[in-house]
Amino acid sequence: MSSPTTSRSSLVIGTRGSRLAIWQAEWVQARLREIAPEIRVTLQRIKTSGDKILDVPLAKVGGKGLFVKEIEEALVRGEIDLAVHSMKDVPTVLPEPLEILCIPPREDPRDALISRDGLGLDRLPKGARVGTSSLRRQSQLLHRRGDLRIDMLRGNLDTRLRKLKEGEYDAIVLAAAGLRRMGWDGDVTEYLPFDVSLPAIGQGAIGVEGRRDDRFVQDLLSRLDDPATHTVVRAERALLDRLQGGCQVPIAAHGVLAGGRLRLEGLIASLDGRTLVRDSVEGMEQEARDLGVRLAERLLARGGAAILQEIYGAP
Repeated sequence: MSSPTTSRSSLVIGTRGSRLAIWQAEWVQARLREIAPEIRVTLQRIKTSGDKILDVPLAKVGGKGLFVKEIEEALVRGEIDLAVHSMKDVPTVLPEPLEILCIPPREDPRDALISRDGLGLDRLPKGARVGTSSLRRQSQLLHRRGDLRIDMLRGNLDTRLRKLKEGEYDAIVLAAAGLRRMGWDGDVTEYLPFDVSLPAIGQGAIGVEGRRDDRFVQDLLSRLDDPATHTVVRAERALLDRLQGGCQVPIAAHGVLAGGRLRLEGLIASLDGRTLVRDSVEGMEQEARDLGVRLAERLLARGGAAILQEIYGAP
C-alpha cells in the first residue's frame, strides 16, 4: 500500500457493479481527473452481499451494511483507495480506520412513484399492488392509502423498472435521485412530496469513503465536498444513530440549510403505517449533530420509543 502522505500516480475507486453505482463512481472519477489529470483513476467493481441476496427483504438479512461491507473490507486492506456509496446505504458506524471524506452536492432527495397506467398515488385503484423494498416507504404509503397492497421489490434500478413494465406491479416507488442520474426521470408519474413520503437518511447524496490516515486522498476529495450537503447529511445521520435505526425500522429524515440555519424534519412509523410520529427542529448549522440527536429524542418522547419497542426493543 502506498504511503498515505506522498503523491501517487494512480488511484483505485471501489464500487458496486450496478449501473447506478457505476454512474456514481464514474462521476467521482471524472471529477478527480479534472482536479488531478496526472493521476490515473480506475474503477474496481466489488460484489456486495446486498447484490447477492435478492429474494429476501433487506430488513431480514442485515439491512444497510449489506451494500458496503465487502467494499469497506477492500478499503481497509488497501486494495482500493476510496469507495463511492449512496449515503442512504451507509451505516452510521464505520470501521475504525475509515471515514466519509466527501459528500458532493445532493441530487433530488424525494421519492418518485412510477405507475403503469400513469396514475398518481391518490388515483391508484383500491388494492393496487405497489412495489418497494423499503419499510420506510411501505409505512408512509400505508399511512396515506391503507388499502394498497405493498409487495417486496428488490434488484437494481433497471430490474425494478422492468418488473413494473412486465406487469408484476401496478406502481413502484424509487428514489428520484437514481432515476435523474440515469436519465430515466421521464418515466416518473409523480414526485411524492415530503408530507407524503419523507426520504431516507442521506437519500440523494453520494458519499466518498477513505482511510483516515490517507492525507493525499483526503486533500483531493476536499475539493469535491459540498459543505452544505455534508452538514445536512451529518444531522440526518445523527438522528439515525441515536435511534440505532437501519432498514428494520421505518425511520425518515430530511434537512434543509438556508442562511446558516438548519431545519430538520424526521419521523418514526409503525410497520402498518397506522402510527406515525413526526416532528422537526431548527438551529444553527454548527449544531448539526446536536440537532439530529435532539430531534431523535423528541420523536422518542412523542411515541417513537413505543414503536421501536414493538419492532425490536427500545433504543
